Amino acid sequence: MKSEPGARPDPALVEAVQTNCHIADASHATEMSLCIYLLQMREFFRWERGLAPLAPIAREAVGAWLSEREDLWSRLENQPWRTLRLAGTDFDPFDVSAINAVLAKLGLVYGAGYLAPGRANFFLADLESAQEREGMQLLVCAREHARGLNSPPAALANHTIYLRRESLQRWLWQKYEAWTLRRPAGAFESALQAYGYPQDVNLALERMAQAQAESLILHELGEAGVEQLLGPAWRELRAGVQDRRTELQLRAVRDLLADCEVTLPALLDRQDDASLHFWFANFEGLRPSFFPRLARAYNAWREGDGGLALRQAIAAGATHWRQICLRSLDLYQARSSAAPGAIQALLAQPASVLQ
Repeated sequence: MKSEPGARPDPALVEAVQTNCHIADASHATEMSLCIYLLQMREFFRWERGLAPLAPIAREAVGAWLSEREDLWSRLENQPWRTLRLAGTDFDPFDVSAINAVLAKLGLVYGAGYLAPGRANFFLADLESAQEREGMQLLVCAREHARGLNSPPAALANHTIYLRRESLQRWLWQKYEAWTLRRPAGAFESALQAYGYPQDVNLALERMAQAQAESLILHELGEAGVEQLLGPAWRELRAGVQDRRTELQLRAVRDLLADCEVTLPALLDRQDDASLHFWFANFEGLRPSFFPRLARAYNAWREGDGGLALRQAIAAGATHWRQICLRSLDLYQARSSAAPGAIQALLAQPASVLQ
C-alpha cells in the first residue's frame, strides 16, 4: 500500500521518531572525521529544509543551524527513547514489527535498530512497495519524514531488507560532492561516465540511484546468508567487543564475506560493468587493507582480462572470510573473558590479510 501524494503522517508520530533520531545523533554524530561530519551536516540541513541535493545554501544559515543542533544534542544526550503512540497504543520504539503492522495500513514504513553496538538508528518514510525477494521481505521506502544524520540507504533487520530511495539519492549526491573536490580518476568517475556524466550530472546520478538500488539489495541478501551461517552468536560477539577498531574490523570481514558470496559474483555474471565500478568506488575503510588482492584484480579487469582475476579473488575471498568469521566465533565461544584479546590478535595477524 502506498501513501497518497502529499499525505503526511501524524505530526506527533513524526516528532517522536525525529526526537529519537536526535537522541541517537547526540551520542555518536561527532565521532566521525571532521570532513565527513561537515559534509553530512550540510546535506542533513538540506533535507530538513526540503532543499534539493547540492542546492546552494548560505554559510551563515548553516552555521546558525549547526550551533542550534549541537545545543539540542547536548540537551538530549543520554535521554530515554520516546515511545511511539499509534491507534491509541504506546509502542516501544524498537518493536518494529508491531509498529509496521499498524503503519502499513497508512502507507508508511518505520525502521529502528542498531548499525553497530550501541549505535541506534531510526527513520519514518512513505512505503513505496512491499515485495518478497529470495525468502526475505523487501520494503522499498520513498519520501522520508524523520531520519538521523547517519542515514544508510539500505539495511537488514529481522528477515526484512529496507531500501531507502531518498537516502540513496542523497548519499550519491554527497559522494559526488566529495568527489568534485579533487575529481580523481578511478572507479567513481568510471561509474559516473557509465550513466551519462559529464553530459548531464543530474540524469547520471538519477540513473545511478535507480541501478544501484539492486546492488544494495544484493549486499543485504549476502548479509542475510552470512547471518544464517554465523547465527545469533555473531551479534553477541560484536555487541561484546569494547574496542572500536576491532568492532569495525569484524564488520569489515562480515561485509567482505557477504559481497564475495553474493554481490560480486552476481554483478560479474550479469556483466554489469557500471555496478562493478560503483562497488569498487565504495571499496574503502578497512576492507581494502584486509583484501589488497581484490583491488589488484579490479585493475586487471579494467585492463581487459575479462574478469578472470576478479573471479579468482572473489572465490578465494569467500573461503578466506568465512574462515576468519568462523574462527572469530570459535574464539568468542571458547575463551570467554579472554576472547576479545584473542580476536584482536587474530585480526592483526598478517595471515588475516588476503594478499
